[in-house]
Amino acid sequence: MTSLGPDWILGEDGLRRRRAARVIVIDEAGRALLVRGHDADQPERSWWFTVGGGIGAGESHVEAALRELREETGLVLDAAGLEGPVLTRAGIFHFFAETCRQDEVFFLARVAGAAAFDTAGWTEQEREVLDDLAWFTPAELREQPLEVFPTVLPDLLERLADGWDGVVVHLGDEYDDGDDRDGDA
Repeated sequence: MTSLGPDWILGEDGLRRRRAARVIVIDEAGRALLVRGHDADQPERSWWFTVGGGIGAGESHVEAALRELREETGLVLDAAGLEGPVLTRAGIFHFFAETCRQDEVFFLARVAGAAAFDTAGWTEQEREVLDDLAWFTPAELREQPLEVFPTVLPDLLERLADGWDGVVVHLGDEYDDGDDRDGDA
């Protein structure tokens, strides 16, 4: 039995996996709204990441992105409020004592001003592991001490500042578990 939830299935490679939709929310000042969280099994390690989560049965990427945006931030948009997908990646990470793979599609949402957010839609599990929501410029993301996922987010925010060029960035596998597989740490 897994603590991850029923939407995480065991893949042929032995990893729990699911599909996910994420939203890069940007305000008029070019700041991104990010979530800070931690793993219940690694409470000393905390990181910032984009809004989003698993895609439900029968749900499209866009429907899931809009639902997750509403649940995690209280921001309500329709499909016309999303651009993209602007990015895809396979996030491979350690969570609830398991190594997981989440195949993610990222959309862009531009909001007027620093839109207020509401965490009333967080699930019980999210309340256990999500710590904060905050707005960051690319420079602030680079300066703050915590990890940021996806790791290219500060560069991507700068690239998207003047509008999305229609190019989908494909990151492939990105390991979010703190293990440096390339030896570059």
